[in-house]
Amino acid sequence: MIWNETVECMDREQLRDLQSARLRKMAEYVYYNTPFYRKKFQEMGLEPGDIKSIDDITKLPFTNKLDLRDNYPFGLAAVPMSQIVRIHASSGTTGKPVVVLYTRKDLAMWSEAISRAFTAYGASKEDIFQIAYGYGLFTGGLGAHDGATNIGASVIPISSGNTQKQITLMHDFGATVLCCTPSYAMFLGEAMRDSEYARDSFKLKIGAFGAEPWTEEMRQKLETLMGIKAYDIYGLSEISGPGVGYECEHQCGTHLNEDYFYPEILNPETGEPMPEGQLGELTFTHLTKEGMPLLRYRTHDLTALHYEKCACGRTLVRMDRILGRCDDMLIIRGVNVFPSQIESVILSLPEFEPHFLLTVDRVNNTDTSELRVEVKDEYFTDDMATLVGLQRKLEAELRSVIGLGFKVKLVEPRGIERSTGKAKRVIDNRKL
Repeated sequence: MIWNETVECMDREQLRDLQSARLRKMAEYVYYNTPFYRKKFQEMGLEPGDIKSIDDITKLPFTNKLDLRDNYPFGLAAVPMSQIVRIHASSGTTGKPVVVLYTRKDLAMWSEAISRAFTAYGASKEDIFQIAYGYGLFTGGLGAHDGATNIGASVIPISSGNTQKQITLMHDFGATVLCCTPSYAMFLGEAMRDSEYARDSFKLKIGAFGAEPWTEEMRQKLETLMGIKAYDIYGLSEISGPGVGYECEHQCGTHLNEDYFYPEILNPETGEPMPEGQLGELTFTHLTKEGMPLLRYRTHDLTALHYEKCACGRTLVRMDRILGRCDDMLIIRGVNVFPSQIESVILSLPEFEPHFLLTVDRVNNTDTSELRVEVKDEYFTDDMATLVGLQRKLEAELRSVIGLGFKVKLVEPRGIERSTGKAKRVIDNRKL
């Protein structure tokens, strides 16, 4: 199903004309309404009139998370606060949070973007959504809520946590769509399996999972565990929240709502544009936002873009699954490691659960790494020889795929703490 065929299936040349017109308008808008960008333009010798088409986007300045923190809380607002109707903020673990501002028009645009996503998953006004993203400053809960409401669906605004209540209401209310992080979905799936209810007594059929990187192996695990079709929903607070991108039924990439958020792929080191299909850092420019528009915001997400028409009929660009973030990448003994790679290896082996915790340290100027991994119930045993065999099997697979030796420590089922939000997978104790 397609929510807005006019835009989602627009001819690429028409879309390009639309993007060009909106970028011209946005360059003028931020110049006259955002002092931060006016100063940037002047320092670069750039005037709004220099932006004539979408090709000129490379003339515009970059924006990064430090710029948002330096202008905390409302320094990047492009309208008076009397026009701001919603304030969200990131869940940053250090320093001041990143603040995001929305006008009424911005919220309508955001709801439109998420409506496209939910409709692509096959959801409609006949569905009952269980929103288990956190409500509050985090964009996930209210963003998904507004999108589900916009398509006319019923919403259970349960937020995250209170897992037993989640399972009871999911069963009793007949929820058909679950929205949460993939790691919490795994937690809920285990709780469903261990509950008093038979799996076929649940009506759940669709999972809309995002807010953290996850692998194809995790998708397959969730679909088997919960008896659903699991879809990726992509977003980030600084750009709008969930709904920046979404998968269609073919699941051959994430369609980006590029009529609102213009994507580029850059060389993370040089900032230069990368060729189509090449891996690089994802950057977004707002084309319609009023409250706090950003130019060429560097997400640090690593992916690639593909522009050929999708089998679903959509012409919106497709993005590969996020490999990880530039700032999430670990360099351990000279090897680049992403948590998503570790998850993929673990899930490729039937004996292990997708729950792990990597601790990295430095002893005598040498990196050390300990990987704690849960063993499935049916494979966990008191027989040390069997466990040592499993440990060596996983260590060998990690070395083969990632090219690095990890010290693996196997733990009993449910031996690693669960998270109701974004899972914490890595502890890096090195002073780098």
